[in-house]
This record gives sequence, structure tokens and C-alpha cells, in this order.
Amino acid sequence: MSERESMEFDLVIVGGGPAGLAAAIRAKQLANEAGEELEVVVLEKGGEIGAHILSGLVLDPKALDELIPDWRTRDDRPIRTEVNADKYKLLGPNGSMAMPTFAFPPFMHNHGCYIGSLANVCRWLGERAEELEVQVFPGFAASEVVYGENGEVRGVVAGVMGIAEDGSHKPDYEPGMELLGKYVLFAEGARGSLTKEVKAKYDLEADCDPQKYGIGLKEVWKVPADHPEFSAGYVQHTFGWPVKDKDGNGGGFLYHFSEGGENYVSVGYVVHLNYKNPHLSPYDEFQRYKHHDEISKFLKGGKREAYGARAITSGGIQSIPKLSFPGGALIGCSAGFVNLPRIKGTHNAMKTGMLAAEEAVAALREGRASDELGSYQKAVRDSWVWTDLARVRNVKPLMSRYGTMPGAVLGMPDMWMRYLVGFGYIPQLKHGKADHEYLKPASKFKPIEYPKPDGVLSFDKLTNVSFTNTYHAEDQPKHLKVADLALQKSSERDVFNGPSARYCPAGVYEWIEEEGKEPVFQINSQNCIHCKTCDIKDPNQNINWVTPEGGGGPAYPNM
Repeated sequence: MSERESMEFDLVIVGGGPAGLAAAIRAKQLANEAGEELEVVVLEKGGEIGAHILSGLVLDPKALDELIPDWRTRDDRPIRTEVNADKYKLLGPNGSMAMPTFAFPPFMHNHGCYIGSLANVCRWLGERAEELEVQVFPGFAASEVVYGENGEVRGVVAGVMGIAEDGSHKPDYEPGMELLGKYVLFAEGARGSLTKEVKAKYDLEADCDPQKYGIGLKEVWKVPADHPEFSAGYVQHTFGWPVKDKDGNGGGFLYHFSEGGENYVSVGYVVHLNYKNPHLSPYDEFQRYKHHDEISKFLKGGKREAYGARAITSGGIQSIPKLSFPGGALIGCSAGFVNLPRIKGTHNAMKTGMLAAEEAVAALREGRASDELGSYQKAVRDSWVWTDLARVRNVKPLMSRYGTMPGAVLGMPDMWMRYLVGFGYIPQLKHGKADHEYLKPASKFKPIEYPKPDGVLSFDKLTNVSFTNTYHAEDQPKHLKVADLALQKSSERDVFNGPSARYCPAGVYEWIEEEGKEPVFQINSQNCIHCKTCDIKDPNQNINWVTPEGGGGPAYPNM
């Protein structure tokens, strides 16, 4: 007999991001309109809704318009700054060149979108969900999938607390609770730990390309009201310097917005995780990026307020797995609906959550439970989400093959044709292999010398981690599991020169070397900001990220 108590719901949603919250709100809207009872719960591992949410953010409001049509007229609306200037620039080490935006298809333009904080959008959506009597449980980490007698997903275990690092039970031990649902929606975001398990169990990726990822690093700066370069609504995307195509692909962003009477600049850099050079450090590339004249002029005189990093799905339409399985479905970035050229995914995440909720409610009305929501896959294919991704399907493969700028140039006519006539001049290209397979031995590259942070525009890694407000309870099992420590030394260290110390944006991994002793792979798990990069980029897939105790990790205020 299980030591755990259980609770029954109609719909269990794992993850309190935009997809999960949109699904919860849509399900309750449908039920309330019909005068029906519907028990919906949202589980969020962060200490509050929004604590683990990080995005650029330039929001395409299409899904939000559908979900809450009057959001723009509300006094408490979570996002207010509309894009009014949209620039793309090619950077070199000593200069820049503006790119002609008139050459881009209309869907690539950012006018009509909004700049702000996705964390705050999610906080606002959480409040709307609670108004509809959705049960929202923050600080409740889902750590285990519960399966039924016939192998279907029945729910999850959440709220396990008080286990010591050695596996013993501390005085505050809680075995957690089984939260069971007639349907379970996984909205864990990129590289979710339970999503990985479900994908493997039901072979959901059998007919798609490997998912592709980037790591997005971001800081929010507050700038003075009279800052000469600040302009609310300004959006700038850059390509080229500092990441070189021989090492990998990358690009930067810079967004200006106003909130609560203050002026903010979001600055960030994305490095595609199929990079080849193990000496490359995404964090240090980002710090170097801020010193370019086209970036530093917007930050000088300002003050860094927050820092964070997160893995981003970027495989597009080729990498979308089968979306449904017995007992549930994948929504949002658990499946991967980011439009890479647009650098946007929130609208697609929300819409897929809404579509899954509609299919689940329809099934429940038919008296069904714990079967497969097969109609959800068709609903996504028939929606504007599929159109959004279909138009840009070849840009990521072209960038991977030819480099960022050449790939974008080759992809432009294909995007135009798919926009105008529904097909392109290039057949759908394949991604080929997973990101970790691209890494090459360190001996094939020269080490990269990064400039020392100046403490004004650029900062050392551990100082920046303090701006993530990260906390993990002491004496708990490490949530970063290394399957084979001997392999970590013989390959990750000896062949690839320990790239974990560089790809991690939070100083979690380091090799401790003392004369006369064997090197020790040290894991500073208390630093972890839950970006999942290690789970993606370790060359041997030897590191597995699992959920720590609920409430642990970053507490992003305005990301």
C-alpha cells in the first residue's frame, strides 16, 4: 500500500508557464460557459508562479487576444510597451551594418508585439486562473509519473520533501502526494524531466528529427529616465560577432520597455547548442557582447537588475514529437513550438495549451478518461501554430549547415515563397543529429581567450548568479545525476577539456585538480538555475537533470 495520499482531478497540468496556465484558463472558461464542474490543478516547481520563467520577451499577443480578449483595456494588464521600432544589425568586431528589414516577410516584423517580462505575464495569468477557481500549487515539484494498470499516465507525484543527500528521511520529511487526473498535460518547458520519461516510454519521437536547443542568457538593466539612447518600444536583433561560425551559431537581442514608471533594457544572447568548439563559453560570449558599441551605448549609465539563463527549443516543425499518449498530452515547449527566426514561442505555447484543454474538455463531456487525445494532434496541425512554424522550417537547418548569416540569407526566399504561395524552393531539410553530437575534441580547436569582466558592463559568473535569487535547501539529493564518473573523466575532461565548466551559465560544474591526486568532478548543485543545458550538451549524455525539492532554484523577479 502506498504511503502517499492521493487527490483526484479532471485535469492535472504539470508546469505553471504560459502553456500550462493558458490550458487551465481555457478549460475552466469552457466549463463555466456550460455550467459544468471541472477540477483543474496546476503544479509549479518554482516558489511562486513566474519564479522560473525567463524569456526575451517580445510577445506576439495573438494567443492572449484569443484567451482573454479584453486584456489590453485592463488596468492591471501585465505588459504595456508596444513595439514601435524594429532593427536588425550585422555586427563585426569593430562596427555594424543595418540589415534591410523591408526584405523580410511581414511575419518577421515585430510591430504589433509587446515588450516586457514573461514572468510577470505568467503571474498575471496565474491570478486569472485562480479567479476561475483553478487550484494553483506553487512550490510543488512533480518528481515522478504515476501510471495506471494498462500503462496509461494517471498523474504525478509532487511535493516530496525532507530527503537527505544520503537518502535518509529528515525530521521534515514529506512523502509527497499523488495528484491523479483523467488527463495529464505536461507543460514543463524545454527539456522537462518528466517529459523526457514520457517521450521515451511511448516512443513519441520515433517519427521526428532530434529536438534542437539554444541557451538564452539575459540581463535586465534599469536605465535613468533621461538616458539619451533609451526609447520605449525599441527592438534590436543582431547577428555575427562575437560567436564565429567555425565555433557555432549565435545572435543577440536588446529590448526597451517601461513598467511601473521605470525604464528597462533587456539584453541577451542566444548560443545554439549544436556548437562545435568545446572551449566556447556562452556566458563569456554574452559578457563580451555587451561591450560592443551597438550594445554598450544602451547600457552605460544604467544598472543591472537581474540575470538568468534558460534552454530554448529551436528544432521547429521537424522536431515536434507525437503530442498525445494514453492519459495525456505535451503542450508548449515540452514539445517545442518556438519559431526560431522570429525568436518567439510564447504565442504558440499558449495556443497549444488552449487546444489541448479544448480536446480534453470535449473528451470528458463524452465520458472518456485516461485514453489518448488523438484529436489534439490534428487540432495543432489545423491551427495557425502549424502555419507559423511551417513557413520557417528550413532556416534552422540552413544555419546549422552554412552559418548564421549565410543560413538566414539562403532561408529568406524560402520563407517568402512559403508565405506567399504555401511552398518553398527548398524541400524540408532534416536536422540530422542531436546537439551533443556536434561537439568536437578540444585538440581540434585553439582555446578562446575571454576578456576579464570589468564589473561595470560585464560581470563574473558567480556574481551574476547572485542576481538570480537562487536557493536550494541544504542536504538534499543532488538533482544533477552523473551516470558514470569514470566516463566523465575519460571523455568529458580528457577528450573535450571539461566543457561543462563553460556551457553551464551558473558555475555548477568544475574539475578540481590537485597535484598527485586524481581530478575530481565537483557539482555545485546549489548554484543551479534550472537551465537544463548540461542535460542537453554533455557529449556523452552522462548528466541527467531531475527535479529538486519544490521551491528550489531561481526566483526571477522581472524576467
